[in-house]
Amino acid sequence: MTEKLIHGNQEFVERMLQEDPDYFNHLKQGQNPEIFLLACCDSRVSPSIITGMPPGNLFVHRNIANQALETDSSFTASLYFALKNLQVKQILVKGHTGCGGIAAARQERADPEMEGWIREVRNSLPDPEEQSDLTPDELSRLNVLHQVKRLKNHPVYREHGLGVKVDGILFHLETGRLELLT
Repeated sequence: MTEKLIHGNQEFVERMLQEDPDYFNHLKQGQNPEIFLLACCDSRVSPSIITGMPPGNLFVHRNIANQALETDSSFTASLYFALKNLQVKQILVKGHTGCGGIAAARQERADPEMEGWIREVRNSLPDPEEQSDLTPDELSRLNVLHQVKRLKNHPVYREHGLGVKVDGILFHLETGRLELLT
């Protein structure tokens, strides 16, 4: 498996050097992404790949079911760095259809090691007693919209990000297309 990654990297390097012989010299000069993207860590939804963005264009934070939690110090640090140091111009919250984190939250059971996180995901969703007819994909959409609201109320955003546009997008696994939700 490691050999496959090394081979893929060699192809990447060759392709980038063909396009621009100084590509990696430019890359090492620093980053200046315009977008901070909060995404799910599902291996099928890699933000740079599905958006066709080369390295250096997206500052990405990933976690299960793309949660924008004040209590998540890793997310808070990423958001702060994106707003304060990188001065991003836009924030995107990207969810996806077929999300395992959403499914686990709706099933109301998780491995003990994941229960705390899945509980947070569950808190982002409508009460199943009130809206039991929602499909998993509709729940993914609602989760993204809830995370957009959470992000806009996050203390770091309120202090350093006012005026930075926040949008929600949904990646459809079945078509490969992105849908703008906000």
